[in-house]
Amino acid sequence: MKKTLVCKIDKDNIDIKKIKEFAHILRNGGTVIFPTETVYGLGANALDEEASKKIYEAKGRPSDNPLIVHIADKEDINKLATNINERAKKVIDRFWPGPITIVLKKKDIVPSTTSGGLDTVAVRMPSHPIALRLIKESGVVVAAPSANISGRPSPTDEENVLEEMNGRVDGIILGGDCNVGLESTVLDLTGDIPMILRPGGVTLEDLNEVLGNVIIDPAILKKNKNIVAKAPGMKYTHYSPKASVYIVSGEKDNVINKINSLVNDGKERGQKIGVMCINENISKYKGEVIGLGEDLNEVAFNLFKVLREMDKRNVDVIYSETFENNGIGQAVMNRLTKAAGYKIIQA
Repeated sequence: MKKTLVCKIDKDNIDIKKIKEFAHILRNGGTVIFPTETVYGLGANALDEEASKKIYEAKGRPSDNPLIVHIADKEDINKLATNINERAKKVIDRFWPGPITIVLKKKDIVPSTTSGGLDTVAVRMPSHPIALRLIKESGVVVAAPSANISGRPSPTDEENVLEEMNGRVDGIILGGDCNVGLESTVLDLTGDIPMILRPGGVTLEDLNEVLGNVIIDPAILKKNKNIVAKAPGMKYTHYSPKASVYIVSGEKDNVINKINSLVNDGKERGQKIGVMCINENISKYKGEVIGLGEDLNEVAFNLFKVLREMDKRNVDVIYSETFENNGIGQAVMNRLTKAAGYKIIQA
């Protein structure tokens, strides 16, 4: 196990001396976990092949799963990508810094370890003050997937980051809870029509306002082992707790009755059953029930945290309600569907 430098930093009162310590680690080829507005990221110098390899090692991540490069200055995209078209400029002007990643053709300076062997590069500029200051102080662009063991739910709070990754990386900055709770939207701008490869905090509706015609990759809600993973999390099992997860879909009352029936069946088999639902329905369910929030924004914020909480409660199976598949709900259902391994029960 590595000796990990762990330090708490207040995003509203950033200790520059501490930031410089972690920036030094990045500059010298090490790995640092830091908070962003979406989830905690596991960072290393994106242009250093050996450094980016350490990310894959720390996560146990497949090497053909591309990494997102984080920058602290909009102009830095010019170092990384070619053919930065008008559509890209519109997205950058409207949404950066913020929770959206754009995919463009890469320059040779980006190593294949960072791009997952593809000829494209995924770039974003986070809005979290600690992330921005760390990247700027390091003087490098930072590849940073979510800071978790590959396949597990992404961490959005200090406790889960520390529990899972202490001893696997060189440094961890603890900076409180992440605001969005789901990873960034990934938008491919290399084709004729802009395509969402991963839904997130910047929604299809948001992008249509700026770009007009935006489409969603059909692979998002379909299991397809043969897809080329242009975006993180497209190809592999993702966001999974230790328990088996099932989504129950249908009319509200039918879903409640079906889940309660499944909970009873599980109890008869000696299983501990977890249920995830919107807060207003908590009292209607049996089992280990955890509310995800009052609305879709809260559901997005709490989803990964609740999946991890279910692990701590040692449940064997988790049943979840479905959520509206529009706006941020599209990102929620994308993550939930992958956590469930596409297992959906019709009520």
